[in-house]
Amino acid sequence: MQDLTGKLLIAMPGIGDPRFARSVILVCAHSDDYAMGLVLNKPMDDLTLPELLKQLDIEQDIQLPETFVLDGGPVGTDRGFVVHTEDYYSDGATVEVGSNLYMTATQDILRALASGGAPHRSTMTLGYAGWGPGQLEHELGENAWLMADPHEDIVFGDAHSLKWEQTLGLLGIDPAHLHVTGGSA
Repeated sequence: MQDLTGKLLIAMPGIGDPRFARSVILVCAHSDDYAMGLVLNKPMDDLTLPELLKQLDIEQDIQLPETFVLDGGPVGTDRGFVVHTEDYYSDGATVEVGSNLYMTATQDILRALASGGAPHRSTMTLGYAGWGPGQLEHELGENAWLMADPHEDIVFGDAHSLKWEQTLGLLGIDPAHLHVTGGSA
């Protein structure tokens, strides 16, 4: 089995689950027992990072941009995850998920974001996508997902409505040429 940690999953048109329609997911952990990823292109309409920090009583020492918190997936929607560049690290809390891509899921990084000790680039999500043993591999075999290497603008950019098309473009695929039903060669 290939380790998919750090790869992007791009939902195919016929994925069959409306929660993942046109999703781009960064795989943050992958093993024989499970897979975990974060949806990178579904902003929560009613929640920005400054609003979330206020709800959590985290004082902001700096003016933060009104970036949206992303809906990272349907599992653990009360848990936050921050994907960020390598210039922030918290022992025991930060894990590497790819080349210059790290994930931290503690309030320490939220305090760093609010105080100017933040990483150069970051993306905040609530919730995650999870798969049980062999489930993601089965979905890949059923042509539910395409895979791509991550690109900084996809992971950290704010053009959320364009990320699906942009990620397909990284593979040289025009979304207009995709079919709802897949085949195999």
